[in-house]
Formats: sequence, structure tokens, C-alpha cells
Amino acid sequence: MAIDEWLLEQHRLEAMPPCLRFYNWNPVAISLGYHQRHYPDHWNALRWQGQRVDVVQRPSGGRAVLHQGDLTYALIASGFNGRRRDVYTHLCQFLIRGWQSLGVNLQLGLAQGGYQRSANCFGTATAADLVMDDGYKVIGSAQLYRDRAILQHGSMRLSPAPHLVEAVFGTPIIPPQVLSAICPADIMTALATAAQQVFVIEWIHQPLSPQEQQQALAWAGRHSKR
Repeated sequence: MAIDEWLLEQHRLEAMPPCLRFYNWNPVAISLGYHQRHYPDHWNALRWQGQRVDVVQRPSGGRAVLHQGDLTYALIASGFNGRRRDVYTHLCQFLIRGWQSLGVNLQLGLAQGGYQRSANCFGTATAADLVMDDGYKVIGSAQLYRDRAILQHGSMRLSPAPHLVEAVFGTPIIPPQVLSAICPADIMTALATAAQQVFVIEWIHQPLSPQEQQQALAWAGRHSKR
């Protein structure tokens, strides 16, 4: 996520165009929302497949997300006006359309009470999240604004290990098989195509160079909150 924040800063400075990226986590980690200061002590001792589960801080808000069996997306763009809820609604359209092309219907969640009292981002849905018809929350998203530039990123919960989710949040989960059956490469292709259609743009596939990755990490080190 340090790269996400660096890309946002580059876009704010008009040094980089809008971009969309996807990534996984290695090792498994729990990311905390920017303002989330307290979490269960046992998270510091969690291990998964012989490795420590990292606990890191996100540059965006929201509650804790377990990054295992998920796919993270990050969209960096600018030029959107209006209420943040309306911006969320607009930016989430590429997620809705992309998943629909894969045979999965998603819709925006409804604002619910108690979200800030829960440590778990996926414990409840908000108007910024995307859920299936049965209420299963597939995507939890959060935003970070820098001037008129926006970073919206989120976790797409595809095949989380039920016992690890229970170990972290105390509640087991059984993810729908339809999600784990879809190849992540197909998800990325579908969402990139949908984003082109929704935002009327054309993506250029261009991985970050080793130098850019180093710049991103160095920038994050200088601006780290923790």
C-alpha cells in the first residue's frame, strides 16, 4: 500500500496519469484503518503457514482487513466533485460492471450502525462496500484524498480460510464457491476492461520499474505515520 500512496502523490503532482493496479499480500497481513489505534493483542502473535501475520497501517480509513485469500485493487484518479458518497458510487461502477461480466451480481451496501465499534471491516457493510444478493460482502473499499486526487483501494474477499478468519475476528466464515472458482487473472482483466468503459479511458499496461518501487518505499518511509 506504500506504492498506492506514492502513486497518489505522483498523480497529485501531475507526474503520473490515473492508474489501476492489483496485488496480493505476502506474507499474510492485517491492515488497520488510518485512524484505527486499538486491536486485539493476540493479533501480534498470529501465524499462518509458518509465517508471522503482519499488522500494518493503511493510509486510508475504515476498519481492519485480513489480506489472505483476497485480491487488492487500487484506483488513483482525479477530477471528481460532489459528496464522497456520490464519488464512491461512481467509482464503484467499474467493480459492479466487471464482476457482472463474470456472472456475479454486486450491489452497494446499506449504511449500518455499529461499523466504527467493530474491528472487522467485513463484519458489516456500508454504503461504500459491495455485497452479493445474499448479503455476503465481497469488496470493502476505502478512500484517501490529496487535494483533488483520490486513491480508492479495497480488498476483494475471494477465498479466505475460515479458521484463520475465526482466529482473527472470532467469527467463522464460509465464502461462496462461485468466488473462489474465478481465476484472479480473469478478475483483473474483467475489471480493467470495465474501468475503460465506465471512465472512457484506455489503459497502458506498464509495471513499475525497480527504481519506481524504490522511490515509493523511500517516500513511504519519510511520510510514515507509525
